Amino acid sequence: MRYEHMIQGTFISRPNRFIAHVAIRQEAGGEEETVVCHVKNTGRCRELLLPGTAVILQFHPEAAALGRKTEYSLIGVLKERNGELLLINMDSQAPNQVAAEWLHAMEQAPTLPVNGYDGEKFLPALRLANIRREVTYGQSRFDLAFDMVFTSSSAPAFQSCTKPAFMEVKGVTLEENGVAMFPDAPTERGIKHILELAEAVKAGYEAYILFVIQMKGIREFTPNQKTHPQFGDALRLAHEAGVHILAYDCIVTADTLEIDRAVPVFLSKY
Repeated sequence: MRYEHMIQGTFISRPNRFIAHVAIRQEAGGEEETVVCHVKNTGRCRELLLPGTAVILQFHPEAAALGRKTEYSLIGVLKERNGELLLINMDSQAPNQVAAEWLHAMEQAPTLPVNGYDGEKFLPALRLANIRREVTYGQSRFDLAFDMVFTSSSAPAFQSCTKPAFMEVKGVTLEENGVAMFPDAPTERGIKHILELAEAVKAGYEAYILFVIQMKGIREFTPNQKTHPQFGDALRLAHEAGVHILAYDCIVTADTLEIDRAVPVFLSKY
């Protein structure tokens, strides 16, 4: 995904979950001014938004016409780690968008893991079809749904069949020493979705939880046991039930975000 009208600033403060005060210069060498920004992440992000930290903003020239209260959105942050700066996208709306783009990009040659299907008589999915967003199942609304099209090696003329699938997407901005973790705050809603995915597997669906790590420089992913141990417990139960737990890092620039490489997932308690 791509952003427009990006500008760098310096974080000052965050009066509440929704807004931040940031110092910017409209032109190089120009006078510094403080602007109010919409923070596109209601998580705590305490380890990211420190006074004096460089941040990336998106300017909305159409703000007044659209009735926006702020002309800027806080999109990214440059976190200091081991003497270097790590660019992290902290837009909580971005993971669903890049996940949808990722699925569409692999539509004709998917690389998603698949549970044994009909006695292992089917080859891996040949393609994905009917990709859609925000789909209701039971008491939950999952971020993505799609059909996995298989070909039976035992059926006449390799007859195709389909299996429906759901995917729940979680954006990850918390990391410590190269280990990405989720969540950064307790999430009962997240547990509800995980358990509902496990029920979907029992009903014959394929199910995935995709952790979109909104940065590079990550060597592994694990649930955040310290912050919400019940989330980790639910994740392990879902895995045992057949839900696929995936984690991918992202290529991040000031104006783009793209899912890149798989990251090892460790579900055992630290």
